[in-house]
Amino acid sequence: MLLSLDIRDVLIIDRLELRFRPGLNVLTGETGAGKSILLDALGFVLGWRGRADLVRQGADQGEVVAEFALAPDHPARDILTEAGLPDADSLLLRRVNSRDGRKTAWVNDRRASGELLRSLSEVLVELHGQQDDRGLLNPRGHRLLLDAYGVAPALLDRTRAAWRELRRARKSHAEEMARLDAARAEEDFLRHAVGELDKLAPEPGEEDQLDARRRRMQAAERLRADVARAHAALSEEGAERLLIDATRWLETASEGFEGALDAPLEALGRALDALGEAQQGVEAAADTLNIAPGELEAVEDRLFALRGLARKHGCLADDLASLADELRARLDRLDNGARALADLAQAEARAQAEYDAATEALRAARQTAGAQLDAEMSLELAPLKMERAAFRTVIKQGEAGPEGSDAVSFEVATNPGAPSGPLSRIASGGELSRFLLALKVCLARGVSGVTMIFDEIDRGVGGATADAVGRRLHALAQGAQVLVVTHSPQVAALGQHHWRVEKQVQADQTLSRVVPLSADQRVEEIARMISGDTISTAARAAARDLLAARPEPTGA
Repeated sequence: MLLSLDIRDVLIIDRLELRFRPGLNVLTGETGAGKSILLDALGFVLGWRGRADLVRQGADQGEVVAEFALAPDHPARDILTEAGLPDADSLLLRRVNSRDGRKTAWVNDRRASGELLRSLSEVLVELHGQQDDRGLLNPRGHRLLLDAYGVAPALLDRTRAAWRELRRARKSHAEEMARLDAARAEEDFLRHAVGELDKLAPEPGEEDQLDARRRRMQAAERLRADVARAHAALSEEGAERLLIDATRWLETASEGFEGALDAPLEALGRALDALGEAQQGVEAAADTLNIAPGELEAVEDRLFALRGLARKHGCLADDLASLADELRARLDRLDNGARALADLAQAEARAQAEYDAATEALRAARQTAGAQLDAEMSLELAPLKMERAAFRTVIKQGEAGPEGSDAVSFEVATNPGAPSGPLSRIASGGELSRFLLALKVCLARGVSGVTMIFDEIDRGVGGATADAVGRRLHALAQGAQVLVVTHSPQVAALGQHHWRVEKQVQADQTLSRVVPLSADQRVEEIARMISGDTISTAARAAARDLLAARPEPTGA
């Protein structure tokens, strides 16, 4: 609810402080008194695009401050939280327009952008008038209005959930198709590469083992000659013969030494044993140097095959085994891709069927709600002297989305047999005002805590029709806040709170001010609206009659 509007140095307003209340608030005054300036100022602080030259002549800057009361569940709180701004029961908007055209805004004393102001305005204020293009005349919002009017939220939730699942299923199906197409494009390569790798069957660490083995075999000839010479030096023609001769000679001489040669003979025995072990070790080593014909060539062929395949695939030889596993898995996906693709296609078909069922149920609910809205509009239009007009909710096939695939528009025909069309194209000024009011009455039932502004929506009507307009505005104001700029005495009389906008000339400067009216002042103002500048006794009597005929606050 709008609590207050403070305006400083805007157009012909120098200082103005307005305190609004719940219910029906009416603003009256002569043409040109400045009623539209109040809406310009409110639109400015809400971030709406409007007049650029708002600063009062002679002032350095213009400033507008608006204060709103927020209910605990008001959607503005979510916008504030998302913007990282403080959230409180009172929302203070302030915007300054400097002489050079610069605009600066604050929300709860924090700097804010015009975009944030406009986001907040969408949930704070509704403006309706003959040039209303922000609300009821905008076909893009008609589906939302119809859903809020008569469609169960559970149906919308089901459709949104079905849409999310359908999008997920479509994405999975499309991604798998792309993967399968990519795999098919490289199928020949995969089959050849996997066959080549399987045939070679590389193992991790095999390259190092083959390289070491190759180096040993290449050095075998040189090593074999050295080992042979060592074996000859240890054999019967070498050290062994000498040790045996020495042993025999010492044994012959030992009898003359009375045991003195026993120890040397034992040492020579041990030396002969060690020599035998050395001969066996040398012989065993020599056996390892015996290379079968073609063995070196075979080792080199495999080593070169491993390195060549690694270069071909741009990896290390030790990574060939894991590469083979990866390529084999891709080939398996290709071979099993048709089955996986069929499963995903079935999942998408199931998701599509659920979405179609949800949208059908939603469409049926919208058609029922549309028929009910059409019937209610017929009842509302009759007292507004438009009983021959027809209102129709048109539901057509539209683009599929999270809220279904219906395109909803409100159309009217002003006379029987006349073609129907969009509100903004078919209805004239006065008719449009009454259509909008009737539609707002139907759509706003059960809605509370909403600030609605009607800018001369009663223009072009009078008498009983104006009274019917006023009574519907009065009904809208029950449990809500309605601000009406009006020239109709019937509408003004139905207001619960009344302000008069008037001009004054001070020091050759024209200024506008807004005056709250007492009960007696209301009589004078409504009498002026009835008779003009010269207020007659009859006009005052008519004004009192209009005020006395006001319904109770809870009535319509």
